[in-house]
Amino acid sequence: MKVKSLLLGSLLVAALMAGFAFYVAGWVPPDTQLPVHWNAAGEVNGTLPALKALLFPVWAVLGCTAMFSVIPRLEPLQDHLEGSAEVLRTAWIGLLFIMVIIQIAVAMPALGLELPVALPNFGVGLFFIVIGNVLPKSRPGFFVGIRTPWAILDTDNWIATHRLGGKLMMLGGAAIALSAVLSLPRDARIFTMGGSVALMVVPPLVYSWWLWRRKMKPST
Repeated sequence: MKVKSLLLGSLLVAALMAGFAFYVAGWVPPDTQLPVHWNAAGEVNGTLPALKALLFPVWAVLGCTAMFSVIPRLEPLQDHLEGSAEVLRTAWIGLLFIMVIIQIAVAMPALGLELPVALPNFGVGLFFIVIGNVLPKSRPGFFVGIRTPWAILDTDNWIATHRLGGKLMMLGGAAIALSAVLSLPRDARIFTMGGSVALMVVPPLVYSWWLWRRKMKPST
């Protein structure tokens, strides 16, 4: 799998984000605190000094870039990796998108802007929708996909698990995105986030195990 174009694109995005960070930081007093963390309801629960907060997504972009650049070299099942290339590329681009969204959310208070949307939650929801759409195209591997031991050892199990996982991920992502846009109570947003994550994680794991058990069970 070739990653050169994505690597260069990611470094360009990081450079543009760094320039934006220094530009926005120049607008505010040195002691200004900006948000860097949000809870499941989309409420700010962590801050840093302006420049550090604005550069935080930049470091995250560089970290993601390093991780995605190395994965193709570490994957033992190289013959399956190309089948999962679209999922890997989509996840890479999607995480870049989320980091841009987060930097915008960090910068908004400094720019005197406010949106009636839990922007980071909305970005995460869109990310899950996009990943869920391409997830069924992946093939067994150790770094991409829903990597249960039963699915890695059985291509049919992997395909069935990822078809279900992809649908649930899109459903969970849509619920998270909608909860970020709608005027829901705080507890409802937290429940939606937690429930959506559980929906995306638990059923595919159980389903993969169930498929393995059914296949291993001797016919009578």
